[in-house]
Amino acid sequence: MTNPILKVFRSKINTAIVLLIILLCIGVVGFRYLNNYSWLDALYMTVITITTVGFKEVGGSLTVESKIFTIFLILTSVVIVGFAIKVITEYILTKNNAEELKQKKMQKLIDSMSNHIIICGYGRNGKQAATKLMAYKQPFVVIENLKDTVDKSQSETIPFVHGNANDDEVLKQAGIERAKCLISALPNDSDNVFVVLSARQINKGIKIISRASEETSYSKLKLAGANNVILPDMIGGDHMASLVVVPDLLEFIDNLSIVGKSDINIEQIEVEKLYNTDVLKTIRDLDLRNKTGCNVIGYKSPGGEYIVNPEAEQELEPNSHIIVLGRAEQVQRLNTLYNIG
Repeated sequence: MTNPILKVFRSKINTAIVLLIILLCIGVVGFRYLNNYSWLDALYMTVITITTVGFKEVGGSLTVESKIFTIFLILTSVVIVGFAIKVITEYILTKNNAEELKQKKMQKLIDSMSNHIIICGYGRNGKQAATKLMAYKQPFVVIENLKDTVDKSQSETIPFVHGNANDDEVLKQAGIERAKCLISALPNDSDNVFVVLSARQINKGIKIISRASEETSYSKLKLAGANNVILPDMIGGDHMASLVVVPDLLEFIDNLSIVGKSDINIEQIEVEKLYNTDVLKTIRDLDLRNKTGCNVIGYKSPGGEYIVNPEAEQELEPNSHIIVLGRAEQVQRLNTLYNIG
């Protein structure tokens, strides 16, 4: 987001440049026709007059008309050049101060965050992760080493930390001690291993998801402390092969939306949001199918065990989750009924 003060200064700089160009053109034309100089000599006389360097004039002494014109040019140039220098100097100082204030404001926002997600690397995978997290309104911080990428992508909604994610101080600046999850999406596997090692050392309980380019890096990242390791190339190849083997099934799955709040088809919900778990209920007791139209297609136990298509008599224990499937309006009806934000 452009600072409004800097926009004003840029407008002033443009004005100063236009005035300097006009002054230069007036000087060249004046010397050209008052003293019959060549265009090059006229430009030379204009430049040494405007810059007041004191070099000798072309062709000896000037005519009376040329002297009057030179006096006018010098007085005008003092004002215009002085204005240009003033504006440019103020712009440089203000830009530095504005950048510093912007960084302090962003760091203050990051320092106030807890249970957030840290994304290391804002390449293709990092941007995809950020898009999904924004859709689910999950707080996150991006660590990016390329300044140009930070400048182009930074906004009020995406807090950035400029630096190398391999550096412990940069991780701490992103709030690694308070974060609940870290996504390492750097393009180099060795960098991802180092980030995972550093993050696990600083925060023992954080969930770490790392990207890997090579299959040989999978075990190394797991050993370093990653909870999940994703190989995008392998997933892509498997997906393409599946489109040959079971094309209709894959097309159906691809059409299921899990991003956004208006067109979502699948959602994972904590059972505490559905009822008071002091007295256990079953899936049948909730009766979500009749109330909302959604079907319960999965259950995750407190221990992390997944059950696909659970029975109606499955008890919904505290700290467990259910996965529901339905049309967008049915999922929205469920969210509205149980006030799930």
